[in-house]
Amino acid sequence: METGSLNTTKAFYSPQEASVDSLTNICSQSTSLKHYPLASDVMNNVLVYDGDSLRQSDDITPFLNEIAFAFRQGPGVIAIKRFYDDLSVIDEMSEVFEQILAAESGYGSGDHFGKQGPQANGRIWNVFQKSADIAPGVFVNYYKNPLLAAVATAWLGPHYQITAQVNIVRPGGAAQVCHRDYHLGFQQPEETARYPLHAQLMSAMLTLQGAIAHTDMPMESGPTKLLPFSQQMPLGYMAYHQRECQDYFEQHCVQVPLEKGDAVFFSPALFHAAGENRTTDFHRCANLMQISSVFGKPMESVDLAHISRQIYPFLAANWQNGTYSEKEKTAILTAASDGYSFPTNLDTDPPIGGLAPETSETLLKRALDEGMDTDTYATVLAQLLEKQRPR
Repeated sequence: METGSLNTTKAFYSPQEASVDSLTNICSQSTSLKHYPLASDVMNNVLVYDGDSLRQSDDITPFLNEIAFAFRQGPGVIAIKRFYDDLSVIDEMSEVFEQILAAESGYGSGDHFGKQGPQANGRIWNVFQKSADIAPGVFVNYYKNPLLAAVATAWLGPHYQITAQVNIVRPGGAAQVCHRDYHLGFQQPEETARYPLHAQLMSAMLTLQGAIAHTDMPMESGPTKLLPFSQQMPLGYMAYHQRECQDYFEQHCVQVPLEKGDAVFFSPALFHAAGENRTTDFHRCANLMQISSVFGKPMESVDLAHISRQIYPFLAANWQNGTYSEKEKTAILTAASDGYSFPTNLDTDPPIGGLAPETSETLLKRALDEGMDTDTYATVLAQLLEKQRPR
C-alpha cells in the first residue's frame, strides 16, 4: 500500500495525524480496464468480472494474480456477475435463512456501524454453522463454489476460514456509517494507534470481505456504498472515524447494482457502508462473508469439526460418484474443515512423517476418498481432536 508522505522511519502515529487530504489524494485515481485484461467492465471504478467466463477457464492463476493486485494496489473492490450459475442454490439457502430467522423469533440485532431500533438492519450471526446444522446438503451445494475458493485464495492463500452473517436491510432502513472492517476496523482510533503502522497495514491482509446477493439489489434498495482506492490510505483505520473523512466518503462513494447470485468482494481496509433502502416494500438481503487467513483469528467462533460431522453423510453419498468436480471438492473441504495444523499439542500430536501433524481437512479428504462410514469418521475425528487438546 502507498505510504505517501509519511515518515517511513516512524512506526507509531496518533489519530490526529490521519488527514482527509491524504484520503482525497489517494482516491483521485481511476480504474483503467487496460490494466485488468480479464475484467469485462469497469463500473464507477469497480472492476466487474463475468462468472461464466471464469468458470470456463482451464487456468485460474491469471485471475488470482489480477484480483490480488486489484485488492492491494488497485481499486480494492471487484464485482462478479453470475457468481452462482444455478440460482436454485441461492433460493435454497435463502429458505434456510428464513428457517433460522423464524427460530430466532425474527430479525437479528447488533449490526456493526448501523442504527438500532425499529428500522435497524436485520442480522443472523454465524449463519455459516447454523445453516450446516439445518440443511447439510444445502450447505455443501452453496459453499462448494469454486469461484469462492478462487477469490479467497487470491487474497488469503490456502486453508482460509469462512464466517458469514446474513444482513437484511428493510424498507426505509438507514445507511451505515462509513467504516473499515475486521480486525482493526472494529477498534477505536486510540486503540488502533497502539499498533505500529506495519501491523495496521498487515491486518488488512488477514481478512477478505464479501457479499453474495440473495435478492436483486437495484440502486434504490441501497447496495453497498464503496470508496475505491481508499484501502491504500495508510492511516485509514484511524481516519474513517473522522467527520471530515466521513463527509468525503458520502460525497464520493459509489454503488454497484447487483442481481441475485452476483457477488462483491473487497479489502477490509476499503471505506464502505451499507446503503439506505429507499424502497417501501423491498427487503434487500445479502450473505456477508468475513473470510480469514489461516494466520489470523476469525471474527466468529465456528466449530468446524461439528460442521464436518453434520455434512459427512451427504458428502460421503456423493463423493465418489462424479457429482463433484475436483475444484468443488477442494472448495468444500476448505470451507468445512481446518486445513492448518496449529495450534496443537505436539507431545500428543507430533509431526510424524512430515513437518506438521495431520489436519482435519486432510483427515476429511482421506475419509471420503477411502469411503469411511459416518461412525468411523466421527471416531477418527474425535481421536484427532483429542490429540490436539492441551493437557
